[in-house]
Parts: sequence; C-alpha cells; structure tokens
Amino acid sequence: MPSEALIDVTRVSKCFERGVRVLDDVTFSVPRGAMVALIGASGSGKSTLIRALAGLVAVEKVRDRNTQDGSGSIVLFGRPIQRDGRIVRGAKELRVRVGVIFQQFNLVPRLSVLTNVCLGFLGRMPFVRGTLSNFTMDEKRRAMYALTRVGMAEHALKRGSDLSGGQQQRAAIARTLVQGAELLIADEPIASLDPGSARRVMDILADMNRRDGITILVSLHQVQYALSYCPRTIALQAGKIVYDGPSDALTPELLCGIYGAEVSELFAHGFEPAGAVVQPRENGSAATPVDALPIDRWIASRSAQRGLASTNRLTA
Repeated sequence: MPSEALIDVTRVSKCFERGVRVLDDVTFSVPRGAMVALIGASGSGKSTLIRALAGLVAVEKVRDRNTQDGSGSIVLFGRPIQRDGRIVRGAKELRVRVGVIFQQFNLVPRLSVLTNVCLGFLGRMPFVRGTLSNFTMDEKRRAMYALTRVGMAEHALKRGSDLSGGQQQRAAIARTLVQGAELLIADEPIASLDPGSARRVMDILADMNRRDGITILVSLHQVQYALSYCPRTIALQAGKIVYDGPSDALTPELLCGIYGAEVSELFAHGFEPAGAVVQPRENGSAATPVDALPIDRWIASRSAQRGLASTNRLTA
C-alpha cells in the first residue's frame, strides 16, 4: 500500500519581475516519513519553493480554466495550502503542523534559549496566554527535553544572542520539536555553519526523521550532505526539476550539468558525517565516502562504480 503524500505539488510556477520564472512548472510529491534533499545552484529556485510550501509566498494562478488536474496547487496533509494563485483560508491550521527552519536561525536575541524554544507552542496556545509568553511548567519541561535532544540543555538560560551559529540552529530545531510538527521544511539550514556544526545539525534532522517519523524536506547547497543523509534528492535548475530520484544514482555528469564550474565548490573538505549511512556498492563492498575525495577523483570513482554495476547486471 503506497504511503500517504504529505506534500503534493502540481505544476507550480512563480514569477517575480520581468516575466522571469523562478519556478517553472514544478511537480513532485513527498510521502509521509521520507527525508528528501532539495539541491541546486544559487538562483535555482530552492528558497522560493521552500517559502511557497510554507505558505509564505503565493504561486502563479493557472490561466487555463479548462485544466482540471489541480495545476498550480500545493497540497499538504491532503488539504490545499495554495490554489488558484492564492494562499487559501485555513492555511494557519496547516502551518501549525509544519516546522520551518531558515538559514538565518530566527531566534529572538534578547530572550532566553528556553523561551525561544517555548515559542514553538504559540500556534496551539490561547491568544492571550501566547501574547504574554505565559508558558506552563509542563511546557517548559517539554522545551528542556527538546533542548536535551539537540545537545543544548546547558545553554537554556543564555540569551539567544549569546549562542554561536550552530547552537542557534539547534535551538531552532528544538523549537520545531515542541511545536509537534509532522513536516519539517528547511531552507539551507547548514549553509552558514562550519563542517562540524553542519554535521551535527544534519545528524539531528536524521534522528528526528528516524525516531519521530517527521517528514523532512531540506534544501542543501553542498551535495555530499544529500548523498550521505537523504535517500532521495530533487535537483532544481533554473526553476525546473532536472532530477528526482535516489541520491546514490546522481551521476557526475548531471551534477556538472546542474552546477557547471561551481561543482568543485560543493564538496567540503574533511566532511565525515558521524553515523551517516554510506550506500554499499552492488558487489557488496563498502563505497568510498564521497566527502573524502576531491571532485575529480569522486567523478572517476562514481563512473567506475556505475560501470561495475552495469557489468554485474549483465552477468547476473
């Protein structure tokens, strides 16, 4: 029996100015419990797509009235959040079930880390109590548990402004945990972090996916994180989907076509994710971690692996 589609995007487009399409006829779905990477060079439309999914920017209205296939729509949890060029009424009810993480962390600098995490309860609290930030002891305990999950309990009473970038991002993730989000969409959450902090954030996201069953769509600029953490990758180029499939089937030729001269910058030096699953080769031997190789050696190794796989299939 197929899994329920938590995200269902049908022929979505978006223009900002001069008729240039930032998103161009994008269609895909994400089933419940999946962890999917969204990759693409700068300007490919990743951030716009993330914001559209969150209901923060409206997509284009479908002009063909004869179209009956749900074109130009975004459906979350089986309910539309965008349709006919507008964000629908009732979108707030859906947003409560969606956690959104941005590159900028979005903590309130003057508030304590504990209070920042408790803000995740606001969507489910009475208006007056939420306005006064009057959190119960039980809510504070749950916030402390979330901070413990992300390794931040000892920083609970610090101000948000006193944290490093990686610590702020982990606090933002803890906030989505107390929110009780069923779907988490993240817009390049590790782009401004050092490799160690980036690995820790990705480890936390992968743990949330495995342990809590939270569906995750994460926009990534560095490809090796998609290869190591996400079984499926969607690649955008000039607002169009140019690849949607298993991460370990991404070809070097496709990556070079997507990123061009930028491709060598997408593989951070010294990347070695703790606990990340490295996909085995079809002959049963362990694959060489992509992050341990320079891009030219990685391309050669991927080509050799594909050649070996083809030989195995032919001789099987």
